[in-house]
Amino acid sequence: MKMLSFNAKARAERDFRGTTRCPIRFHRSIDETGVGHSGSLGGYGEQMLYGREVEQARIDRLLEAARAGRSGALVVRGEPGIGKTALLDYAAAQGIPAVRSAGIESEAELPFAGLHLLIKPGMALVDGLPTPQRDALRGAFGLAQHDPADRMLIGLAVLSLLAEEAAEGPLLCLIDDAHWLDRATAETLLFAARRLDAEGVVIIFATRTGEQDFPAPGLPELALTGLAQESAAALVDSRGPDISPAIRYRLLAEAGGNPLALLELPAVLAAEGTDSSGPNPLPLTQRLQVAFHGQVSRLPAATRTLLLIAAAAGTNDLTTVLRAADELGVRLPDLQPAADAGLVGSDGVSVNFRHPLLRSAVYQGAPLTQRLAAHATLAAALTEPENTDLRAWHLASAATGPDETAAAALEDTADRARRRSGYSGAVAAYERAAGLSTDAFARVRRLVAAAETASEAGQLERARRLADRAAGLSTDRMLGARLDLVRATAEFGAGKPLSAHQLLLAGADSVRTDDPARAARVLMQAVHTAWYLGAPELAEIAAHINALDLPEAEPMTAVAGYTVAGIDGRFTIDLRDAAAAARRNGADSPRDLVQMCGVGLVVGQDEQAAELAQTLIAECRDQGRIALLPTLLFFRAETELFLGRPREGRIAALEGLRIAEDIGQQHWISQMSSYLAYLAALEGRKPDCRELVDRALAEELGGAAAPGAPWTVAALGVLDLGLGKVDSALSRLELLTVEPARHHVIGLRALPDLIEAAVRMGSPERAGDALDRLRDWATASQQEWVGALVERCLALTGPEAEAEGHFQAALVLGGRPFEQARTQLLFGEWLRRNRRKSEARTQLQPAVETFDRLDATPWADRTRTELAALGIGTTSRPTTGVLARLTPQELQIVRLAAQGMSNRDIAAQLFLSPRTVSHHLYKAYPKLGVLSRTELPALPLDVA
Repeated sequence: MKMLSFNAKARAERDFRGTTRCPIRFHRSIDETGVGHSGSLGGYGEQMLYGREVEQARIDRLLEAARAGRSGALVVRGEPGIGKTALLDYAAAQGIPAVRSAGIESEAELPFAGLHLLIKPGMALVDGLPTPQRDALRGAFGLAQHDPADRMLIGLAVLSLLAEEAAEGPLLCLIDDAHWLDRATAETLLFAARRLDAEGVVIIFATRTGEQDFPAPGLPELALTGLAQESAAALVDSRGPDISPAIRYRLLAEAGGNPLALLELPAVLAAEGTDSSGPNPLPLTQRLQVAFHGQVSRLPAATRTLLLIAAAAGTNDLTTVLRAADELGVRLPDLQPAADAGLVGSDGVSVNFRHPLLRSAVYQGAPLTQRLAAHATLAAALTEPENTDLRAWHLASAATGPDETAAAALEDTADRARRRSGYSGAVAAYERAAGLSTDAFARVRRLVAAAETASEAGQLERARRLADRAAGLSTDRMLGARLDLVRATAEFGAGKPLSAHQLLLAGADSVRTDDPARAARVLMQAVHTAWYLGAPELAEIAAHINALDLPEAEPMTAVAGYTVAGIDGRFTIDLRDAAAAARRNGADSPRDLVQMCGVGLVVGQDEQAAELAQTLIAECRDQGRIALLPTLLFFRAETELFLGRPREGRIAALEGLRIAEDIGQQHWISQMSSYLAYLAALEGRKPDCRELVDRALAEELGGAAAPGAPWTVAALGVLDLGLGKVDSALSRLELLTVEPARHHVIGLRALPDLIEAAVRMGSPERAGDALDRLRDWATASQQEWVGALVERCLALTGPEAEAEGHFQAALVLGGRPFEQARTQLLFGEWLRRNRRKSEARTQLQPAVETFDRLDATPWADRTRTELAALGIGTTSRPTTGVLARLTPQELQIVRLAAQGMSNRDIAAQLFLSPRTVSHHLYKAYPKLGVLSRTELPALPLDVA
């Protein structure tokens, strides 16, 4: 069975008509058009668009690319009635199989309601997904009991399903009224849309004007404005000649080219008469609602009651609407007058309003007592288990004051939503439940749950407000600690590490006696905030951790011990041993072990940090804990750079950046961008470096105080150093010697750069403190490669007579490829100045080869200049190796394929669709000179 195809009959219907309409989403009879109808409710071929040639051409290009196997997405924005749905209908009529869904205002707090509408017909395919994706999607729909899944994993499952459906040909997904999608659905579909590549899938969203209504960063947009006067007149005239010239003139003047207004306002204007004193002051949307309400008010009372129940229902299911209506003495025949007036349509299964504004007009125009009665009857009618959540919301909407029955039902709804990763809907349910609570403690408990869930959802400002409300109602220490953690997360996200740090300390202190393990976990988060503040704060955290009474068998004991040793400069604990001990004692891996990677880099245990980061990354992928991946991928990128594998570092950083952008982790967007700026600096790509620096320091990421600021300083300093601008390089690098950057990983790693810049500037005295710190680090870390850096710097700063001995000692100690080559370059320069040309050449030639291999162009050019000065000729830069022809993503995919992984497995690991994996493989084969994946294992793919 193929996705979204109920059976052979449905498939045949789709193939014949070019579309499968979602069985729950009924196509509108009169749309937000620019469309003329013959009056029937179906027939795409009967429609005609006016004045939308440019917009149609944009859609045509998307669909043509899909037919060629390329994917795309588009967000169509415009005011109500401007013609968004009409464009979706146009797209659906172009012969590509289509599926549709839509946001419904009353379902906006029901997690994954919109996604379920889209995916339900293809649920048979879900069992064929990789296990984490299958479990995530089934859990999201409440079909299985699983821990909350990462929202990105659910998005990947949707992407996989769409790609599978498009395997036999292009697929079109149309999402109407996206501004009313529940947030969980919106995030899931946006993730899938951003990841589209080579599947032949097109997703088009239609939404109201304003990014706040449906923020879709990274997706192309199409803004719809009013029709031109000529097209507006043609649409009006297509409705018939029964509009007087005076009314026609006012209509064209006041409708602003809005197609729905052009179709709906003539009767209103006729009623107002031609002697009106001027244009109606009401906004156009309100005028349209007034127009719709006028049509509704002329219907029989029973019909109005039935329409009110349908408007309030939160579902289009006709059976549910009629069951509720029956309680008020209303029956199916009472719907006929509304159908005759063209206000609603029904296929016998669902009932649909002609336009969302009509639904709003019906609901808002009804008296409050009638609305309350409608919700009460709907709550009584929704008895099926699958309607439990909707029933809870109707109970809440029917309440006129505190109501513990409704509050308890909503709390259960929130708990289910949270388990299904529908965090935004859970927040709304918890908060409303708190408002309906009759018990004071229950009210606080529900507010705390709302605050914590909002924090998990990334709604940090909302989380802060909820936490502040709850804190004012309770003196319970454990609840207070939970609220401190929420507020700390919000403060850190707002770029206020000091207040976040203080809140974390307070939260840990309040539970240190009753729950030392919880206190330890809070303090480990405080280690992260302290790193952005300075050495005193780190020392304070170490003291707090040391004061905890943690049993030896507690998982956090080993983590805390390693962390404190790193902060105190006692680099005597082996990272592998500490991580293994934490695991043996039941640590929540990867969560509890993440910060150990960062401490390992400060300690200088780069190889061990790389191993641990890679292990934790694999665990995150297997467990679907995607929110942790940017952090770990950043640590992985750092280790790869420090170990002399910048190409591997770029692959990790690009993946981390893409994930951070997908899930809105601003902190790591800044960090990844600054790291990539550093790589660009090493390669001498000045424009790219500066562009990435600007991205890392963007105002929305914190500006000059952004998390990536220290790495940007290092990037610009190394760029200047490589280009020979030692004055500006020194000035920049000295910024890393003051807090808080002083004790950052990059603050330590940049010490040799600062020392070299100071010496080349003729100001070696400005390197004194840096050299002392480098020596201390070498002593504490007991790492030979750090010792090699010390020897190189002593050769630069010490007596001339001792320089050769220090250079030779550095080379004997060895080190990472880039640093080793820099030592050879500096030694070669010293030898040439001392007229020892043959010895200089033996240092410079391997140095230039290493720089070339690492794409360190400025350093390679400097080395070639030295070789030329020896009079032995200048070697040209060699042709790039075969791996350099691959993009980072192609290389990543090729390596996994060489390990024997299938396209499906590779896609699951890299959060792509299998079709995209196949596309990249077939692009890579010619570059590698192979014909198939069977030849890949023989290639040297691990050569950086």
